[in-house]
Amino acid sequence: MLCGIKIFEMNKIKLLCLLAVVMFFVLACDDDPEIALSDEVDELEEVSELSLDSETGIVHSWTNQFLELEQYASGRPNGAARAIAYIYLAAYETAVPQMLNLVSQDDRLRGLRIRGNQANQINTEVALNACFETVLSHFLSNLSEDQVNQIETFASQIEEELSIDLDEELVENSRVWGEYVADQVIRYSQSDDKAEAQILDPQPLSYEPPVGDGFWTYSADPERALFPYWESVRTFVISPDETTAVDPIAYSEDPESDYYAQMEEIYEANNAAREEDGEQLWIAEFWSDDVEGLMISPPARQVSIANQLVEQYELGLDETLSLYVKLGFALNDAAVSAWKYKYEYMVMRPNVFIHEFMDPDFQTNLYRLIYWPNPSFPGYPSGHSTFASAAGGIFIDFFGNSTNFTDRTHEDREEFRGMPRSFSSFEELAEENAFSRIPLGVHMRMDCAEGLRLGYEIADAVNSLDLSSPDGI
Repeated sequence: MLCGIKIFEMNKIKLLCLLAVVMFFVLACDDDPEIALSDEVDELEEVSELSLDSETGIVHSWTNQFLELEQYASGRPNGAARAIAYIYLAAYETAVPQMLNLVSQDDRLRGLRIRGNQANQINTEVALNACFETVLSHFLSNLSEDQVNQIETFASQIEEELSIDLDEELVENSRVWGEYVADQVIRYSQSDDKAEAQILDPQPLSYEPPVGDGFWTYSADPERALFPYWESVRTFVISPDETTAVDPIAYSEDPESDYYAQMEEIYEANNAAREEDGEQLWIAEFWSDDVEGLMISPPARQVSIANQLVEQYELGLDETLSLYVKLGFALNDAAVSAWKYKYEYMVMRPNVFIHEFMDPDFQTNLYRLIYWPNPSFPGYPSGHSTFASAAGGIFIDFFGNSTNFTDRTHEDREEFRGMPRSFSSFEELAEENAFSRIPLGVHMRMDCAEGLRLGYEIADAVNSLDLSSPDGI
């Protein structure tokens, strides 16, 4: 009995002490203890959310780094589309062992060999950091030494921040895994001999284009063709033989013909945009992405949009990497099919026709930004338009068509009209991008319409890919 009383007294003293401590902290926090405790809980929840979302933050940060450097890399636009596919495939494969409902693509992509058992006991963020450093250094070609050093410095700073409170062995294992996956993806890319050869020699002397009325070779001093054999490059989902094409309007110098009417539309839209200096010129320059060293490439523009959407829709890591890997596949396959048809149809560029039959002093609205605005490849279908809808179709599948999105890719740029533009649907976004080539003066309407159609066809094929199944079905 005495023992029981003593225990009770001791417990009572402990309880009183505990209540006193609690009251002290409550009174010290704020005049309103309920609000003060609530604020403290909210702060803890915010820290937890940031921690859980930090892996997506790694992807977002490295994508910003990619976009900052890509404008200076060579090989646009085809090499850029290819690089995007491999960069995000590597990121996906680095993280996929830690993601529940997704599987590696190495069974489906013949020639890609990744031993997943090496992914045991890794920190995904550290691994992704090492992976991105490796693939960006490889696939962003012809960067300056300072720009390459920028990649290395960025990676070191991130790893240093991530490594706080992590075991050294865990950091090392994670770095090794990320570098291993990156190296395997790079080896896989190098097994595509056709692509590797064209990256090194994008305007081969071996190519002799056909000559004829209305052909891209119509001009007296034709340019050397850029990526004329690109249709032989590896695709990830849909090959050019599996896509369809709509024949272009027949070439005609008759002022009453549909062909001539489309050339007149370009001439008038280009000149009106420049004279009015209003929305049409804004649209033309906002989407141009034509000038190396000044703007990112057209495929990278879609990555910029995706990076903004990841943040706006607060995607998790699995959703983010699924979006990026499908976007990369779509952009790569879009370039392959578009360039197949470009060199099959050989449709001339508008300024050549307009100089010959309408106005010898005609200048496109791209001329202000680049000395020779006539790209070194045929016009039909438009590559810009194909990339726009290939990406647009991916975005529609992920987010639905309706959106409230403002593209801030070129925000604060003063060299050209890059002020943000807002869109209520991804279809509207893709269509404006596609047909912006008309007031810019570089494409006929039929070029843009066919590119838009072809890109959606490619997006449909990529959207059908099931990343949770080893065979993609």
